[in-house]
Amino acid sequence: MEMNESVGIFAAIGTVGLLFFLAIAILMIISLWKIFEKAGKPGWAAIIPVYNTIVLLEITKKPVWWIFILLFVPVVNFIFAIMLLHALSTSFGKGTGFTLGLLFLGVIFYPILGFGSAEYQG
Repeated sequence: MEMNESVGIFAAIGTVGLLFFLAIAILMIISLWKIFEKAGKPGWAAIIPVYNTIVLLEITKKPVWWIFILLFVPVVNFIFAIMLLHALSTSFGKGTGFTLGLLFLGVIFYPILGFGSAEYQG
């Protein structure tokens, strides 16, 4: 195998990986958009960094000052993020199992929440 062939193979693998990553990112943005719309918030907020977290805090009825903990306090922010995910689950009538799904298999559970039959309960 020549050097040019291996470079081409690695370039193809990298391109496929990039396309896969972009597809996942677009799926997550669209899912969050739908979740925001179900909760009566503007869907476009899903694409604005930091503001999307503020909107998520509003949807889950958590205080907006949590944004500072989520952004600036290491380690504690993971705990607050899990609490936020659980509040999101319960806001749509889901339980602890769904929270774990959002945490560990978000690529599957965010679309279920956004496109599924779950209704925002506030």
